[in-house]
Amino acid sequence: MQAQLMAYFSGEKQEGLFFAAAGVAAIAVSIGLIKASSSYRGMAYPLVAVALIHLWVGAAVYFRTDARVQSLQQQMQDQPQQFQLKESRRMEGVMRNFSMLKTLEIVLLLTGIGMTFAFRHSDLLYSAGIGLFIQAAVTLVLDLFAERRAEHYLAALQSLT
Repeated sequence: MQAQLMAYFSGEKQEGLFFAAAGVAAIAVSIGLIKASSSYRGMAYPLVAVALIHLWVGAAVYFRTDARVQSLQQQMQDQPQQFQLKESRRMEGVMRNFSMLKTLEIVLLLTGIGMTFAFRHSDLLYSAGIGLFIQAAVTLVLDLFAERRAEHYLAALQSLT
């Protein structure tokens, strides 16, 4: 179980960095679009809005992971049954959250696509739709990777019983 715990949280920490990097990149692109007075500057609104979420979530995951791993390793050693029960319950909640997040991300993705059809004659709203589509797609892909990693970790936890 030690190897599965380390693999799961190592992936979480790496993805936290990736989320933060995606946030920084989106902000940089937004600044470029605004400075260039691009007709696509409307992309900046959803790019920055979601980038701030990516930065916050990515940094939180990255910086809290080492302490969480240390605490879980100690609990696994001292109280293996309590570790299995509590961590399984936590991960079941994580899996429920992924289900809700996927639904939200797909709705945002479709909203972005819809905006590109509905607002073809408005540069601002058309490009905002493109930005929303991009951010929803990036977030969905990252969450799909995280969900798969969580499924494997949860299965390893449940196999302890």
